[in-house]
Amino acid sequence: MFWAKPGSASPQELANPYKLLAGDACGSNPMSNGNPVLQGRHVRLEPLERRHAEELAAAATADASLYQWSPVPLDKAGATAYIATALAWRDAGAALPFVIVRAQDSAIIGSTRFWKMERWSWPPGHPRQGREAPDVCEIGYTWLTASAIRTAANTEAKLLMLAYAFEHWKALRVSFHTDVRNQRSRAALERIGGKYEGILRAHRMGADYTPRDSARYSIIAEEWPGVKTLLSSYLDGDRPAADIL
Repeated sequence: MFWAKPGSASPQELANPYKLLAGDACGSNPMSNGNPVLQGRHVRLEPLERRHAEELAAAATADASLYQWSPVPLDKAGATAYIATALAWRDAGAALPFVIVRAQDSAIIGSTRFWKMERWSWPPGHPRQGREAPDVCEIGYTWLTASAIRTAANTEAKLLMLAYAFEHWKALRVSFHTDVRNQRSRAALERIGGKYEGILRAHRMGADYTPRDSARYSIIAEEWPGVKTLLSSYLDGDRPAADIL
């Protein structure tokens, strides 16, 4: 896998993306390439932009019944507002939003983002003091169009994002929250190696505009090598693909 500005990938890199290590296509400053493209074999994650509103809405409306527990933009106006919020968070340094693009035909098939990006106040002289990259973050706001469900798309998107967080940012923890009622998402997070940490009561507003309880999962840096191997085995066909919404 690799990350680069659009158009910077060589044919050799595209042919064998998983052989590259984090940072091979980025500068030495982990935040200097603040809008990376994360390229895989099946999908690439491109920075979310205002021009994506129409395609994003079309992806979400293919089967709106899929998103009982997930907030998604269901028309162009909703997508425009959705993108504006995500970009405001990005500009504040709190999020890094993407569209999920199918590599085969460059169709937009969903969205995801890093958010809750925390930079801890390390004391002077500590090896992590003064870093621009986040120490911990969350992956969320992930959804896929109907045709991408139960394909390699989300498994690879998670692999690309986790690799970027742990290998490029050197993050200590990546967390996930899902509506406690979303059994499919909870099972999928456990299957990719997320460790269940408990229930946060009345944690966030749910997609049904009720105070939702959230199930919390996380992966820490020490667990990443095993998780990377597991996700790679899904993509190599050794295991059934993990399906996360």
